[in-house]
Amino acid sequence: MQVPLIQLQCGVNSYDWGKVGKESAAAKYAAATESNQFSIDNEKPYAELWMGTHPSLPSKDVETQRSLLDLIQDNQALMSPKISEKFGEKLPFLFKILSIRKALSIQAHPNKKLAEQLHAKDPKNYPDDNHKPEMTIAVTPFDGLCGFRPLKEITHFLATVPSLRKLIGENAAKEFEEAVSGRETSASLEDTQRNKKALQAAFSALVTKDKSVIATAAKELVATAEKEGENFAGGGGPSNGGKELADLVVRLNGQFEGDVGLFVLFYLNYVKLEVGEAMFLKADDIHAYLSGDIIECMASSDNVVRAGFTPKFQDIPTLTSMLTYSYAPISDQKMNPADYPYVTLNRTAYSSSSSAILYDPPIEEFSVVKTELNDKGAKATFEPINGPSVIICTAGSGSISVGSKTKQMKEGNVFFVGATAECILESDSESFTTFKAFCELSGKESASDAS
Repeated sequence: MQVPLIQLQCGVNSYDWGKVGKESAAAKYAAATESNQFSIDNEKPYAELWMGTHPSLPSKDVETQRSLLDLIQDNQALMSPKISEKFGEKLPFLFKILSIRKALSIQAHPNKKLAEQLHAKDPKNYPDDNHKPEMTIAVTPFDGLCGFRPLKEITHFLATVPSLRKLIGENAAKEFEEAVSGRETSASLEDTQRNKKALQAAFSALVTKDKSVIATAAKELVATAEKEGENFAGGGGPSNGGKELADLVVRLNGQFEGDVGLFVLFYLNYVKLEVGEAMFLKADDIHAYLSGDIIECMASSDNVVRAGFTPKFQDIPTLTSMLTYSYAPISDQKMNPADYPYVTLNRTAYSSSSSAILYDPPIEEFSVVKTELNDKGAKATFEPINGPSVIICTAGSGSISVGSKTKQMKEGNVFFVGATAECILESDSESFTTFKAFCELSGKESASDAS
C-alpha cells in the first residue's frame, strides 16, 4: 500500500465579497501549489480555498490529478472503515480558507432533517442533504455578526434607534418588550420558550418588510449614525459602543445600501476575533461574516439559507422558521482551545515555546489542531489517529513526513494524511504554522468525549 501522504491541489472560488488579487490569502494559497496552473488576477476577488471532497470544488492529488474522493473510495483504509461507513466514503468535513473583503450574506445552515427536505424540494438552491455546523478560527483580525444578542440589548436598541422601532412597528416592538420584560435572563424552560417565540415575532416583523420601506428607513438610520457618532443608539449597548455601531452602519451601507442587514445587526452579536480566537456555530445559528481572513471547518455541505447582504437567492420564510432563536452573549459562542496532548515536541520546539493547540467543537465530524513551530529544527510528532486529516501551512516553511515519505511544505501547501499514520512536522524557518483538520469517531481525540 502507498504511504498515506498526498499533496493536494485545491480550488479557489471567486465571489464578490472576497479580497482582491494578492490581498486574498485564499488566492495566495491556491497559487502556492506549483501544479495548480493558477495565476492570480489582481483585478479579481478570491473568496474561498476549499480543501476536501465536496463535489462543488473537489481537491485533487497533485501527482496523479485524481480527485481525493476517488482515492478515498478506492482505499477505505485512508479514512478507516468506521468513518467510511458512517459518512458514506467521503471526507466528513470541508476545510476552507476565507478571505473576506465585504460582508457575506446574513445566513444560517439547516440541520440534517431540514437539509434533506430542502434538497429534495429545491436542489438548485440547496445542493446537498447534509447539515453544516461550522467553526471559525481567525488568521487575521476578524469581525462578524453571530447569534442573537441578549434580550436586554435588543430591547435597548428598540428604545434608542427610532428608525428600527418605526420599521418593525410600534405594536411589534411593544409586544416584544412586554413578553420578555423581567424574564430576559430567566433559565426556566417556560420563560425561555416564551422569549424565543417573542424574538421570532420581532425578527420576522423586520425581515419580512417590503424592500422599499426598508430602504427609506435605512436612509434615516444612516443619517442618524453619521450625525450622532458616539451617542448613536443611546451610546450603544453593553457589548458595543455607540461610535462602533455608528461606524458599522455607515460601513455596511457603503457595501449594501439600504439593506435590511443594517437593522438586523441590532438583533445580532457584533463580535471581533483576534488572531487565534475561534467560535463555533451550530446548525440553525444565524450569522454574517464581515471582514478578515479565517480558517473555517464545517460538516461537508454547501447549503445556505439567506436573508440580507446578498444579491443571491433569499429564502426568508425558511430562515425565520428554522432558526433556534437562542440568545446569548458572544462569549457563549467563543471557544476555549486547549493544549493538544497527543503530540511530542522535540527539545528545540520546547525551548522556542512551540505549541499545538486543539479546537474541539461538540460534534463528531471534525476538530482542528493549530501547530506553531518557532525555530529551525523544531519538530512535532503526532501520534496516529483512526481517521483522516487535512493539513495546510499558513506561515513559514518546513517538512511533513509520514512513514518513509517526506515532503517540503511552505505557505499555502495542503496535504492529506490517511488514518493510522504517524505524522511529523519539522520547521526549517523561524516560524512554521499549520492547521490540521481531522475526524476520529472514538478514542482519545473524539469530540464526543471532550469535556
